[in-house]
Amino acid sequence: MQLTGIHHVSALTASAKKNYTFYTEVLGMRLVKKSVNQDSPNMYHLFYADEIGSPGTDLTFFEMIGVGHTYEGNNSISLTSLRVQNDEALSYWVERFNQYEVKHQGIEKQFGRSVLFFQDPEGQRLMLVSDQENKGVASGIPWEKSPVPQRYGITGLGPVKLTVPEKEMSAKVLTTIMGFRKVGSYSAYQEGQPEVEVYQTGEGGTGAEVHLEIRVDLAKEKPGRGSVHHVAFRVSDKKELEEWHHRLKQERIPNSGVVDRYYFQSLYFREPNGILYELATDGPGFTTDESSEHLGESLALPPFLEKQRSEIESNLTPLITK
Repeated sequence: MQLTGIHHVSALTASAKKNYTFYTEVLGMRLVKKSVNQDSPNMYHLFYADEIGSPGTDLTFFEMIGVGHTYEGNNSISLTSLRVQNDEALSYWVERFNQYEVKHQGIEKQFGRSVLFFQDPEGQRLMLVSDQENKGVASGIPWEKSPVPQRYGITGLGPVKLTVPEKEMSAKVLTTIMGFRKVGSYSAYQEGQPEVEVYQTGEGGTGAEVHLEIRVDLAKEKPGRGSVHHVAFRVSDKKELEEWHHRLKQERIPNSGVVDRYYFQSLYFREPNGILYELATDGPGFTTDESSEHLGESLALPPFLEKQRSEIESNLTPLITK
């Protein structure tokens, strides 16, 4: 069994409409699925990805109207990164962020790569990472109809950073249970803090990394708008996911069991510092109920919610006002 990379990252937003505007019009990502939270169908679940919604390119948001501000801290997924093709693309994004008044820190170096830290309007902690030197997991293909030129477009998910107060148990789950390997470290941005450790799975590279930051000086994060709910890792198919389920049971790690999410099969568990992990299959994918040409154009519901469509639609605010 081998996790092959990051599958998706899911975060919180207080306004699906404003979220949609930023991620499609400013970041130029494609809305590949407009659906609802399957466990709470009165709220949107939006999926932004590459041209066809490839596994590993998918940043998703649950809308929680009225959710408060995030108080950043420990026991959190504290950074989500998005891949671009090369260093030239980052220069384009600096100009674009300046044009749209997006908060950013300018181009920096991290673990031998060029990166660009920025935030969305709700304070979501994000980073663009250049794939110029990447030799690992292949990226996706930016949406051809994006307002961002395709050669500069976002190609998928990059490393996620975990901020935790205690290293050993988190590192043990990553390596001993999940099969990640430590490949290096880099200096922390906070003076006096331990180096951030880098772990890779599968082919490695930007699409298959977890960065582990140890911060004993922080209180536990209070999540809200602009916080990350969970990170999912790629599993080839349901058979292998069931093997992962068996392994977690053997290790006596509490978990959800296999859950059918219609577009993929999932398995959820928390690591010792409270980070929520999901293992998700690559298929069947987002073209299960929509053609690739029309992804994200209509409200998509899994079959078990279809009978509630009228009620669900009446509770959702349209993303686009005609």
